[in-house]
Amino acid sequence: MLSTPQPRSRPRPFRQPRLVLFDLDDVLARYDRRLRLCELARRSGTTPGAVQAALFDSGLEHESDVGLWRPMDYADELSRRLGARLTLEDCIAARALATPADPAMVALAGAVSRQAAVAIFTNNGPFLTLHLGRICPPLFPLFADRVVGAGDVGIAKPSPEAYLRALALLDAAPAETLFIDDRDENVNGARAAGLDALGFSSAATLRRALALYGLETGA
Repeated sequence: MLSTPQPRSRPRPFRQPRLVLFDLDDVLARYDRRLRLCELARRSGTTPGAVQAALFDSGLEHESDVGLWRPMDYADELSRRLGARLTLEDCIAARALATPADPAMVALAGAVSRQAAVAIFTNNGPFLTLHLGRICPPLFPLFADRVVGAGDVGIAKPSPEAYLRALALLDAAPAETLFIDDRDENVNGARAAGLDALGFSSAATLRRALALYGLETGA
């Protein structure tokens, strides 16, 4: 008697990761630097150009990103360089206004979290990582205690060492991690550190790519 052939599951091209590590700005959230500058200018009574010079052109934001400034000191130093008063609350409010979550990506990350661990690795310092629950509330509780910034590891992406230090904090192995970022240099840095990595352009294209790793995220 012939047995009935059983359908075969389609093999996956890639091994399913144990950790999916997301970038924040322009991946999970739609960051608008211009809006942030305008809000800080409004709150300080200055101009977006003056804020750009004090925050970014002076190197303060980069210094903060790699952990050289505590949040309160960061706000005080921005005020000093700007020549106008901004409080920590002002800085948080402006960042929040400029960092709305992408609903499609929040839903996708939630679906992934039912199949693998999820976390965030962002080129930001403690100003953002300690206040991300206020800056981008829709990411929580999904990413509670799962946010690592360049300030936590003392070095920024795309340095391969940055990823290795971040994974050490997350108790994860490079070979079992899939990293997602919108910048090619950060994708390449992750691969150099031994992680698998995908470039991000949209939730729809990422959804199709994740299916190749056995991660189903819906339509």
